[in-house]
Amino acid sequence: MVTVSQGTTTRTGGRGLTALLTCAMAFSMLQLFLLGALGPRLVEESVVSAGMLGLTTTVGFGAAAVLSPAGGRVVDRFGPRRCLVALLLLSALALAAIGAAPGAGVLLVAVALGGLPQALANPATNKAILATVEPARHGPVTGLKQSGVQLGAFAAGLPLAALAGFAGWRGAVWAAAGAAAGAAVWAARLLPADPPPKATPSSWLPRGTIAWLAAFSLLLGGGIASVNTYVALYGTQRLGLGPTAAAALVAVLGVAGIAGRVGWSRQAGDPARAVWLPGVLAAGAVGAALLLAAATRVPPLAWLAAVAVGVFAVAGNAVSMVLVMQRSAPGRAGQDSALVSAAFFAGFAVGPPLFGLLAEAGRYGTGWLLVAAEFAGACAVAVAWAVRERRGRTGGPADAPAPGSSSKGQAPA
Repeated sequence: MVTVSQGTTTRTGGRGLTALLTCAMAFSMLQLFLLGALGPRLVEESVVSAGMLGLTTTVGFGAAAVLSPAGGRVVDRFGPRRCLVALLLLSALALAAIGAAPGAGVLLVAVALGGLPQALANPATNKAILATVEPARHGPVTGLKQSGVQLGAFAAGLPLAALAGFAGWRGAVWAAAGAAAGAAVWAARLLPADPPPKATPSSWLPRGTIAWLAAFSLLLGGGIASVNTYVALYGTQRLGLGPTAAAALVAVLGVAGIAGRVGWSRQAGDPARAVWLPGVLAAGAVGAALLLAAATRVPPLAWLAAVAVGVFAVAGNAVSMVLVMQRSAPGRAGQDSALVSAAFFAGFAVGPPLFGLLAEAGRYGTGWLLVAAEFAGACAVAVAWAVRERRGRTGGPADAPAPGSSSKGQAPA
């Protein structure tokens, strides 16, 4: 149980809270994982074309990128409980609208609505962790809650895709909407009351460490989004897989992503080690993208590639969130989380349309090389930042530390 007394939150962070935050992250992006996993069915029914499938991702993450800075300010002002309940209700509404969409136009509007919960997800869940979890457990709890995104990928790629096999894709999406509404009730009952709303200083541009993490996240997001959106279609069009087996590629990626996010976030609990992890994970992601390219000649490599994308690329975002929590100034965790998330979402908005042009031309191999280049760019940014951080610790030239960061890398809640 998490309790609040006279505006000070008791730091307990029980399993119920961790499970709730994990579910919130899963539902915040579930609609886009569903569109990726169910993409072959939507294309087959002429609801969307292959190119339009990429546009749905652009619209969803474009909306999230635009709304994220404001979402961070909202979370800092109104508190995580109010924002998490709103997040889950908005997720339910967006999923219900997707399930009812008669064609591409309404589908795009529904996906844009789904950008709202995405904009709130990282700021609200990070703020909840800082308020309710003791500092020593920030890394492990953050990894678990970030794994919720991949739990959503698993749910979309296996149970919900299987449900679509006999209930139709609309029935599967509506079932997800009902689950999100139930989670909103759970959040309202479990979370402690927020303090009265208060004004907080705001900044619309990332600075220092947050700027480096935003650049890293932009490139990382572009590559991950292309994999999420097109790996199932790649499986059906190039690897000879049926729709359910192709959706299982998304599920495998999701399971690997859960393990990667939990494991690497635990390692990131040590601030000295965390500085180097983004570069290491991005380098592993380059290898994963090259495996996808090689799968055009050796199809079984696609399954190994899906595991590697989850373990390395997907885990990179969780580590960046741990770093944000370590480096944010007091009272700014929501805004800093939102600025890094906005860059990540911008990458998600830009990556799939570029890949979609190649997919429609049948050039999947070239598309995966583009993804590898995006991951390589993220690696270069991360390594450059880590080197500057090391020079700063040893007295060499480097950026000034982020406001509010401590020598141990822990930000006060």
